[in-house]
Amino acid sequence: MRASRLLSLLLLLQTRGRMTAPELAEQLEVSVRTVYRDVDALSAAGIPVYADRGPAGGYQLLDGFRTRLNGLTAEEASGLFLAALPGPAAELGLGRLAANAELKLLAALPPEPRSHAARMRERFHMDVPGWYRGADDVPHLGEVSEALWEERALRMIYRRWGQQEVEREIDPYGLVLKGGSWYLVAAPPGSSPRTYRVSRILKIERLERTFERPAGFDLAAFWQAYAAEFLQKMYTAEALIRLAPDLDGLFRYTVGEEVGHRALAAASEPDADGWRTLTLPIESIRHARWVLLRLGAMVEVLGPPELRALMAEEAGKLAEMYQ
Repeated sequence: MRASRLLSLLLLLQTRGRMTAPELAEQLEVSVRTVYRDVDALSAAGIPVYADRGPAGGYQLLDGFRTRLNGLTAEEASGLFLAALPGPAAELGLGRLAANAELKLLAALPPEPRSHAARMRERFHMDVPGWYRGADDVPHLGEVSEALWEERALRMIYRRWGQQEVEREIDPYGLVLKGGSWYLVAAPPGSSPRTYRVSRILKIERLERTFERPAGFDLAAFWQAYAAEFLQKMYTAEALIRLAPDLDGLFRYTVGEEVGHRALAAASEPDADGWRTLTLPIESIRHARWVLLRLGAMVEVLGPPELRALMAEEAGKLAEMYQ
């Protein structure tokens, strides 16, 4: 356990440069006194780590010192190869670089972690897009990623929902892969960040203008907040329904995993026939009609009245068609 922590401390100093004892303690989840003891242990082992005194001080390694990546456990090495995404890497134009990095990492690993990593790659494969849909066609993804690395502004022709085409000048902050679809997080000059689906970019041009990425911008935190807000805005109404027994899995698949789980968690106790009453978040009356019709006679809409009337109208048309 301590050997793993010492290696983590060493790699933190190697990758981040000068760090204070409290910063190291927070990263390693230990006390400051433990950091002091670990630094003494590294020094005793011949690692050139030294401390600068004063308010801006901290621990750092002697300039030019590097350690080889040879402290990975078998499980950590396996996790690295399980996390590899060759498909997205190729879309970003990094397929060959990713393959070369994997080869070099394998060569640097000791025999046991190398064996575990190879077995993990042989036995697990990650396919990002969901069933019944393919990955987006993203011909401009490479240009977007290059501008992202170079912090260079972009001008694009973008197709909004409803097929409206608009011209936008943006500063790209990051790319997110969600369910097989690439999303660009970017900000028009002087505005807050927004999201753009990369497959909807019709034309793109890299500009000479560069920009400074906002200090402290956290792509993962932004996306998490955006996704939560998106769901909240999407489901603006509710439907009261009755659901036949033994349909939890099909129901969640039909209406969406998250909203389906939320509705089932608050469902009533089953009646004498096993049917339960539950409240389902919906996008709109017409969209809910289309979704719930897929469950046929295994669901009954109790309200709102407009949705129940639409369901009855469609049921009547179906009955007339099949008579």
